[in-house]
Amino acid sequence: MAEVDLSLLSLESELTCCICLSTFDCPVTIPCGHNFCQACLLSTWTEVYDCPQCRTHFAVKPELKKNTVLSTVVETFKERSSRSEKIVFKEESSVKVAKRDRVCCDTCMKSQAAKTCLTCMASFCAEHLRPHHDNPVFRVHQLTEPVGDLSERICQDHRRPMDIFCPQHGRLICILCLQTVHKNCAPISPDQQRIIQESDLRKKLDFVEKKIKRNETVISEMTDMQRTLKDKAQYMKTNMAVDYQQIKDMLVSEERDAMGLLDQELTSGQTKLKVLIKRFSDNISNLTKSKEEIQNLLYQSQTVAFLQASVNLPKAAAFDPYAPQINLDSPKLKAAQEFTVQLKEELRQIHNQPYDARTPLIKTEKKTEESVPPRRPKNITLPSVPAAKPVRVNADMKTHHKQKKSLVLLKDGKERMKKMSHSMEHLLEIDVGQKKGSVQASEPKEKTEAVGPPANITSAEKRHNLLKYSRELTFNPQTAHKRLILSEGFTAVSVSSQPEPAKYPDCPQRFSVCSQVLASQGFTKGRHYWEVRINNNNFTGIGLAYHSIDRKSPASRLGRNGQSWCVEWFNIKLSAWHDGKEVVLDNPNPKRVGVLLDLDAGSATFYNVTDRAYPFYSFVFPFTDAVFPAFWIFSSESLISLCKLHA
Repeated sequence: MAEVDLSLLSLESELTCCICLSTFDCPVTIPCGHNFCQACLLSTWTEVYDCPQCRTHFAVKPELKKNTVLSTVVETFKERSSRSEKIVFKEESSVKVAKRDRVCCDTCMKSQAAKTCLTCMASFCAEHLRPHHDNPVFRVHQLTEPVGDLSERICQDHRRPMDIFCPQHGRLICILCLQTVHKNCAPISPDQQRIIQESDLRKKLDFVEKKIKRNETVISEMTDMQRTLKDKAQYMKTNMAVDYQQIKDMLVSEERDAMGLLDQELTSGQTKLKVLIKRFSDNISNLTKSKEEIQNLLYQSQTVAFLQASVNLPKAAAFDPYAPQINLDSPKLKAAQEFTVQLKEELRQIHNQPYDARTPLIKTEKKTEESVPPRRPKNITLPSVPAAKPVRVNADMKTHHKQKKSLVLLKDGKERMKKMSHSMEHLLEIDVGQKKGSVQASEPKEKTEAVGPPANITSAEKRHNLLKYSRELTFNPQTAHKRLILSEGFTAVSVSSQPEPAKYPDCPQRFSVCSQVLASQGFTKGRHYWEVRINNNNFTGIGLAYHSIDRKSPASRLGRNGQSWCVEWFNIKLSAWHDGKEVVLDNPNPKRVGVLLDLDAGSATFYNVTDRAYPFYSFVFPFTDAVFPAFWIFSSESLISLCKLHA
């Protein structure tokens, strides 16, 4: 140890910069042979280039190169110096602990005590402890490990040794305490209590170690996810760049916007992962501290100190870490990528045609747009609108329409790009009518002007008064979770036991986490009433949602966000949910549920429909967007059916 210290001291003066008086940091050598820290030397060289040590003048600024040999010596010096300081600190700590834990013999007051006699209430070294071993009279005395302060083992009330532990009161007691205050208690020995507490602490230690391991596993998964996201983003950038290169002259701005969107998605995903990694790293740090406290307590040799100590696990122990599912699959990003590929193919087809074969449709643009309605999926019908009927578009009309839009784009540039993307929705099979048209055309105007509901809505209502606002609904297959089975002309929904029984195509509007579905009809004003039949109201929910509700995360469940409202049957419990807040209700176990949506008054009332309609809950909320009936179903034994109503 001494040799190490001498070698370090001899090196320290040679490895010190004469400018900052600290160990070299990135040492450089100048032509005169002296060494300095690079940063220190550059800070002294402003206009004149002199050696700070020997004052040698240089006409031009010397070229500085790192002294690799000296740098290696400095690193070795720092490493050995740090190791030496740790060894010295450890030895000093051991000496302090030894002095603190030393217990002297009460007879000779010199030698270290070997045992403490709880009967004699004194500590003895090996020499003075001999009578306790040799003399039969002392063999009944209770010997224990040396105890420094015996006053801690003496009962303050009876001046007797506390050699019994009371589990009911959680403290040590003497034999007289057991006969008086604790006579109805069931005492045990301190050693037995120590075994119990050691078992409990070991369980906590195992729990903490599992949590640490789980946090480390999650961090590893998220680190791999970061690399995957980066690789996938690079791959998608390459493909999109190739597509945009072929139409670069007219889509430079569009390409920049698409790349920016991808970077934004990547940055957002990695930012979320970085925040979670930081949080889980902090959890590991807190749990590690608790682990060290438990281990130190288990090494405690003093029973009294051990019994008096306690360890509280941090809040991080109650948190179960998870690795979120973050992907580059947002609806905007998918739409941008698909739009790029389809637009390139569309322009290529038009470019390959001779000029005289291209139909000049620029002058008839407005008329053509008005004559071609957006495509809607089969099996979904728009409610009738006066003086208007759906028009089916054949293949020639669609091709004609796409060619016309591409020509407009080629001539008018960026300003016409928005119209081009609108026509491309036919190619991508995006249901424009579902997003906007169905909300506007879902209800005839004259129906929303019916007579208002009764003033006292808390009392039973005659059903025919509600049927004035009756609406027929159908489920929207584009929003149905892949486990849901739609039947009876999209008016019944159930859950299959198979993971994905229905081969629904991927769609941005589809719920991918919660087994939910929206109705095809949405409402923006007026009063509307519909009824739902439930064959088994267990793990089902009936409610409302905005079209903007999230579809791809656990937060998309009805009532767990600010975009939805629902009443939900969970086992035998009935609850009303909105924005993650629950109100537990009395469960009338209805087989038929009616919903009255009053958008003008900002309320939605749910009824138990039998011979009359009995309201059991109302949401009061100023609806600010189109509202769609929404349904949640989890149990495979349940079936939700939309009822056909007649006023």
